[in-house]
Amino acid sequence: MPRPTILDPMFRSLRSIKGIGPQLSALLTRFFGAPEGQEAIALDLLMHMPTGVIDRRRMSGISHAYHGLVATLRVHIDRHQPPPSGKPHLPHRVFAHDETGEIQLVFFRAQSGWVERALPVGEERYVSGEIGFFQGEKQITHPDYIVEVEKFADLPLVEPVYPLTHGLSSKALTKAIRQITSELPILPEWVPPATLAGRNWPTFDAAMRSVHQPETPENGELWSPARMRLAYDEYFAGQLALQLVRSTMVSARGIARAFTGALTDKVAAALPFTLTKGQRGALDDIRADLASPDRMSRLIQGDVGSGKTVVALLAMAAVAESGAQSTLMAPTELLAAQHYRTLKPLAEAAGLGIVLLTGKMSAAERRPALAGLADGSIAIAVGTHALFQSGVEFADLGLTVVDEQHRFGVHQRLALSEKGRTTDLLVMTATPIPRTLVLTHFGDMAVSLLREKPAGRQPIDTAVLSIGDYPRVIERLQARLAEGTQAFWVCPLVEESETLDVVSAEDRFAELQKLFGTRVALIHGRMSGAQKQATMGAFAAGETQLLVATTVIEVGVDVPNATIMIIEHAERFGLAQLHQLRGRVGRGSARSACLLLYKDPLSETARARLDTIRSTEDGFIIAERDLELRGQGDLLGTRQSGMPGYRLAVPDVHRHLLDFAHDDAMAALTANPGLVGPEGEALRTLLYLFRKDLAIPLIRAG
Repeated sequence: MPRPTILDPMFRSLRSIKGIGPQLSALLTRFFGAPEGQEAIALDLLMHMPTGVIDRRRMSGISHAYHGLVATLRVHIDRHQPPPSGKPHLPHRVFAHDETGEIQLVFFRAQSGWVERALPVGEERYVSGEIGFFQGEKQITHPDYIVEVEKFADLPLVEPVYPLTHGLSSKALTKAIRQITSELPILPEWVPPATLAGRNWPTFDAAMRSVHQPETPENGELWSPARMRLAYDEYFAGQLALQLVRSTMVSARGIARAFTGALTDKVAAALPFTLTKGQRGALDDIRADLASPDRMSRLIQGDVGSGKTVVALLAMAAVAESGAQSTLMAPTELLAAQHYRTLKPLAEAAGLGIVLLTGKMSAAERRPALAGLADGSIAIAVGTHALFQSGVEFADLGLTVVDEQHRFGVHQRLALSEKGRTTDLLVMTATPIPRTLVLTHFGDMAVSLLREKPAGRQPIDTAVLSIGDYPRVIERLQARLAEGTQAFWVCPLVEESETLDVVSAEDRFAELQKLFGTRVALIHGRMSGAQKQATMGAFAAGETQLLVATTVIEVGVDVPNATIMIIEHAERFGLAQLHQLRGRVGRGSARSACLLLYKDPLSETARARLDTIRSTEDGFIIAERDLELRGQGDLLGTRQSGMPGYRLAVPDVHRHLLDFAHDDAMAALTANPGLVGPEGEALRTLLYLFRKDLAIPLIRAG
C-alpha cells in the first residue's frame, strides 16, 4: 500500500519551502543525517523539537526593564550616531525613548544605511532583545526583532529555541518550521477518543503547532499536554512496528513440540550444580513456548554468570527430544569456541551430537560437520553467523539460539526467522537491559529474567584505587600469583595514542613482563582469531598466570581459576562495560577481587560510575543507573546500529508513556490485525509518519 497522499506536504523536498535554497537545503540534509543520496524533507524540520523558549511578553516600558531581561518595547526613534569615519570598530548608536525612560540601540559593523532604514528618526517601532548597561545607560545590543507598529503580530512573543549547527541561523530555521506547521493537514486520529479526553491531549496537528508556535512558555515544557502527546505518538509507532514484527515471527507457522524428558534429564544429571529458581522458570517459559503451535520469540536476560548457556542447552535438548536440531550463534569465533568447549561434555553425556562451525575452518574440517547436520545425526551446531551462510543445510532446524542480542536488531531477527520457516528463536543477552529499553528494542519478544547467580558463586570484593598506588598493587599481585592464582589486567587501548594520555595494553604488558617474564601474556582485538584462541587457551590451561587484555575479553570468557580483575583507567569505561569485565572473575568457588584503578582528576560522572560499581553487583540496578548517567542511545551502542533514537520523546520525562504505548499497540493489533477500516488507515498513517513503514508489508490480510 502506498503512502497516504495526505502526508505528501510532510514528505516534500526542503527546496519547495520558501526561503530554503540549495545551500541551506544541503546544510539541513547534513544536520539531520539523511540517508546517503537522499535529501532532508519537511518532516525532518517538523520533528526537530525546540529545547526551550524565549519569553518576550514583558512589555512594561523602558524604566521597568532591568539588566539581563528579555524585553519588548514600543519606542520612539530620536537620533542616530554612526561611528566616526575611519573607526569601523566603534558601534552605530540609536537613541530612543518611551513615556517611562530612554534607551540606546547598539549595532556593531552594521551595513551602511541599513540601521537608518530599519529605525527611521521620528517614527515608532517595536524592538525586542536583552537589556544591558554601558556606562550607566540602558541599551539593547543588536535587537532580536525590529518591527513596524502595524506588523506587531509578526513578532513572536513566545519564541521556541532550536538546536542549531554551524552556518544555520535561528531565524531561517524558525521561519521554515513555521511555514511547514501552518500548512499541516488534519490527519486521521489514531489515539482512541476516550484516551485523548482522559489525558487531556490535543490532536497531532494542534500539538505540533503548540510546540513550534507556543502561545505561553508552558506550551514548550516537556510535560505539556502537546509534548506528552507527541512523545506517546513516537513510542506508539515504534511499538506498533515491533508488534507487527512479532505477529510475523509467531504467526501460527510454528510446530507444537512434544517432549519425552529423556535427554533433558541426562543433561541435568551431568550438571555439576542444581538449577536456580530463575533457570527453572526460564525453562518452564521455553517449554510452554515450544509446546504451543506459535513460534517462540523469547529474550533471556541474565546477569553476568547467571547460567544462560545452560538454559540454552536444556532448551536444545528438549528440541532434540522432539526430533529437531538446534543452532547456537555467537558474535565472535572466540565466544563460539568457548560455548562449544562448555557444552560439548554435557551434550555428549546425554548422547547429543554437537559440532563447531566457524568461517575459518578448512573445507576438510567442515565436510563431516555439514554431512551430520544434513542427515540429522548431529543435533546441535555452534558457530558464528557463518552458520547461516549458504552451503549449511539442516535436516530439520527447530531452534535458533542467538547470544549477545544487542548487536542484532529487528531486521536480523526477521531475516533469521526466514532461514528456518518454522524455527523457534531464543535470544540470550548478558547485558541487563532496563525495562524501558527492553520495550523499545525487544517489544516484539517475550522476556525471561535470570536474577540469581548459580549456587556456590562467591561475591566479588571491589575496590577503587588511584593509579598512584601502583607499587602497592604490584606487591599484592606478586603475592597472589605466587599462591597460584590467575589474574586479568585490562587496559582501554591496544597501543600508545598521541592524543590520549592513557597507558596502552602493549605498554603495560612490556612493564609487567619485566616483573613476571613468561607468566604474563597479551591479548587484543587486532590479533588474528588463531592467535587469540591460542593465547586464551594457554591462559585457560594455566600455562600463563596474568593476562593483559583490552575489552576483547568483555564478553563471555570463562576461566574459573582467575580470581583477580584489575581494570586500569577504569574512569574511561562505561558502567555496563565495567560490570561485564568484573563478571569475568568470581566464576569458581574461590573468593574473587576486582580492582578499579583510576587516574585523577575524576569527573562527576566517572566518580558516580565507580561508586555504583563498588556498591552493587546487581546488573539490573547497574543498568538503570547507567541509563540515568548516559542516556539511552549509548547504552546499547544504538547510535551506530540504526536502532531507534528518539526525536520527540525524552526518555527521562516520558518513560511512563512507553508502557501505555506497548499495551495500546498490542490491543490495537489484537482488535484489528489487518489494520483495515478507518482505524486501520489512521494507524498506517502513523507508521508512515514516523518512518516505520518497513513494518507495513508485515500486516497480515484480515
